[in-house]
Amino acid sequence: MPQEEQVLVIKRKIIEEVGMFQGLAFDVDRYLSRIFVQGVPRFMPRSQAELDPSHKQIIPYVIMLHDGKVLNYIRGKRAGETRLVGNRSIGIGGHINPIDADNSTLFAYLKENYLAAVQREVAEEVSVETAYTDRIVALLNDDSNEVGSVHLGIVHCWHLDEPNVSKREQMITQMSFMTPDELQQVRDTLETWSQKCLDGLGEMTERAQKN
Repeated sequence: MPQEEQVLVIKRKIIEEVGMFQGLAFDVDRYLSRIFVQGVPRFMPRSQAELDPSHKQIIPYVIMLHDGKVLNYIRGKRAGETRLVGNRSIGIGGHINPIDADNSTLFAYLKENYLAAVQREVAEEVSVETAYTDRIVALLNDDSNEVGSVHLGIVHCWHLDEPNVSKREQMITQMSFMTPDELQQVRDTLETWSQKCLDGLGEMTERAQKN
């Protein structure tokens, strides 16, 4: 019998102590300085985490941009999160597992480990064959639905030198680059997180350029 997936979580109260928010929070350092502290992040069985809103699963959410256009795709039937199948997304990312902590659930999980995990997660889903810059530009929280209530997004902007991205995961379909205006025209097809990121894209890209 395969071992159950373990996912990285933090207690919801950590975010509440800093300041609970809905949508995007741009003062990322204030939150990350409390999240990536030894003993704060830990691993939990995914089946338990999905039903426990007292914890938040940490999800890197990478938005890729080139020449003013945004990478987007539709989540196919093989998507790990079945509740998002058929939705358009502008975020690449997923759960962080113990492999990102040297296979130790007691590992002191710090920001350096997290950034390595982001690289692994993105590489599992797409192949990026160009240079890019990576900036954390926001945190994302949405307690309005059952998916969002148990997840916390860390939003990255990757500015690509060239639009050289190809899919690796079967769950990624109809991948393309679109302008923000084109995405606004199909906004109703976007998953909730992507809608919020699209609405805040101007401020996020501005912050990415300043960092």
